[in-house]
Amino acid sequence: MNEGDEALALHALGWILSDERRADRLLEMTGLDPSTLRAFLDDRATLSAILGFLTAYEPDLVACAAALDIKPEALAGAARRLEDLKGQQP
Repeated sequence: MNEGDEALALHALGWILSDERRADRLLEMTGLDPSTLRAFLDDRATLSAILGFLTAYEPDLVACAAALDIKPEALAGAARRLEDLKGQQP
């Protein structure tokens, strides 16, 4: 796995959390609560869920990519790689 994927997921999380409604939607869709999210930020499944949240809603994916100055495909690729590896040990 590319450690850049993990960093990208964390940057994307920062963007998600910058909007309260979007942050609430992330928690609702992933089933996480704020304390669990904080506790599992180093977990591939959590990072995968963060990027999966973005890829599930194209307007957020595109807006996040623009805010991070990357292509949406980079976020989608990182989401796929983290999803493929989420059950493996780091």
